[in-house]
Amino acid sequence: MTILQNRPVIDRPKDASLIEQFELGLDAPICLTWELTYACNLACAHCLSSSGKRDPRELDTDQCKAVIDELQRMQVFYVNIGGGEPTIRPDFWELLEYAVAHDVGVKFSTNGVRLNPEGAAFLASTDYVDVQISLDGATAEVNDYVRGPGSYDMAIKALANLQNAGFKDAKISVVCTRQNIGQLDEFKALADHYGATLRLTRLRPSGRGADVWDELHPLPEQQKVLYDWLMANGENVLTGDSFFHLSAFGETLPGLNLCGAGRVVCLIDPIGDVYACPFAIHENFLAGNILADGGFERVWQLSELFKDLRSPQTSGACTKCEFFDACRGGCMAAKFFTGLPLDGPDPECVKGYGETALAADRSIPAQSQDHSRTTPARNQPVMLTLSRREGITAPPVSACAENPLAGFTL
Repeated sequence: MTILQNRPVIDRPKDASLIEQFELGLDAPICLTWELTYACNLACAHCLSSSGKRDPRELDTDQCKAVIDELQRMQVFYVNIGGGEPTIRPDFWELLEYAVAHDVGVKFSTNGVRLNPEGAAFLASTDYVDVQISLDGATAEVNDYVRGPGSYDMAIKALANLQNAGFKDAKISVVCTRQNIGQLDEFKALADHYGATLRLTRLRPSGRGADVWDELHPLPEQQKVLYDWLMANGENVLTGDSFFHLSAFGETLPGLNLCGAGRVVCLIDPIGDVYACPFAIHENFLAGNILADGGFERVWQLSELFKDLRSPQTSGACTKCEFFDACRGGCMAAKFFTGLPLDGPDPECVKGYGETALAADRSIPAQSQDHSRTTPARNQPVMLTLSRREGITAPPVSACAENPLAGFTL
């Protein structure tokens, strides 16, 4: 990608709100997602990064430490470590210790495969570390359908190990699907049992998730159930601003309620590519590479893509909707990967405009990368036995944390 020679000067209105300031971008991201590896012991059907196999070009230990040094200089509050399964990297614990020692907090997501009693004890003795255990069903039947046989028991064992080690406030991270919306109370009970906090996130149709989105994404009546549940329980549940498209139901959900892509958040992948959105690992959202373009700070501050994202946006037809100020047009990634225009409605628009848009002619973008295994995994999830899409321009339409990049031409 082209990098600007001079850092752009942002004209910030003095009377702008906090959200309006964030939309113009910050000198450093508040937090960023860093996929350390695409290697994974599971093959989840809805994996955003289509993980499975390690990329041989992934950053080595010294290169990763250089990234951490740069994040420290930029005063990034914390980094979300993911993958793949990050704990599979032999140097994972070394990098975690290095980040904490250099004032960069770490929040990492794991399926629990390496969280044995010893690992849990180490985490309990380490400051500035948060652990998210991925669990997409409150029962093995629902969870293992998308994450693979044995994955529920593995996650529960990891939670028990953390609790027994005295780790405080682990997170149970749930991707909301059609199959688990009815288990929200059960998820909350699980979190309470293990002294954890429940974190709910939205299913995005990216990576392998694009292949199963029509079967997994919540139905309209389930969106209302989720909204009502969040309004009743939201103070004790984290969402990461995943669901502000639901705010058009009425009262705005807690949180910033904006798309932070390239403004306050971004993603670094295992080979150092920087993407605007953690949910859009696609060449259209590639801002640069930390090795080729002089480091992360230069990409963050000087990328042409990020410059465009931070420019004033128009929002197409959505601005005519009386609920636009609440939902801001929905999620950029959800639109892009369902073949909808970025200045159009969210595919799960609660007012039904997304359903109409999905019924029109559209072209589904192909994945720009796929790290899925070529041979079935030992614990392959049930959904991956379904046929993968090939050459589909409009898949079957089911009834149907982010301001769209409306007017932005990729």
